Amino acid sequence: MNPFKAFFATFNSKVNKDTSKLTSIYNIEINTLQGESLDLNNFKGKYILFVNVASKCGFTPQYKELQELYATYKDKLEIFGVPCNQFGKQEPGNASEISEFCAVNYGVDFTILEKIDVKGSNQHLLYKWLTDANKNGVKSSTVKWNFQKYLVSPKGQLIDYYFSTTSPKSLKISKHFK
Repeated sequence: MNPFKAFFATFNSKVNKDTSKLTSIYNIEINTLQGESLDLNNFKGKYILFVNVASKCGFTPQYKELQELYATYKDKLEIFGVPCNQFGKQEPGNASEISEFCAVNYGVDFTILEKIDVKGSNQHLLYKWLTDANKNGVKSSTVKWNFQKYLVSPKGQLIDYYFSTTSPKSLKISKHFK
């Protein structure tokens, strides 16, 4: 074999081995809004919709649609609201304030996770996985604003992401659960 072909074959096999060892979303550690560790392994076999949320955003009324979606499909779907204060400082509240806001204003009973960064140098590992094709094996993205949605399959694979303007009840999302 030509030495260059041998080198590239070796290099390509290492690259392929590395990409075959993609990080599993189920191994990512994150806490609930109450500070309790959440084991994502408990949600294998269900779709998971991650949504970075904020209480003082023009898209905040999507909490109502998220709750309706969850109520309709909770046997197949888990929704995780992920508070983030990186867009217009629209989620300034602490855990108690966020929890009360969600319950009182929208009757939210899906899980709200801890407040995290979804982009930048302090980006949480969850969003590193959701936004990096090298980790999720599908595609890279950037979180543009509050209420951007990421859908994960029952096998833990990224299906797609949806911008804030996409309604949680959009057929783009709900077709997966019907």
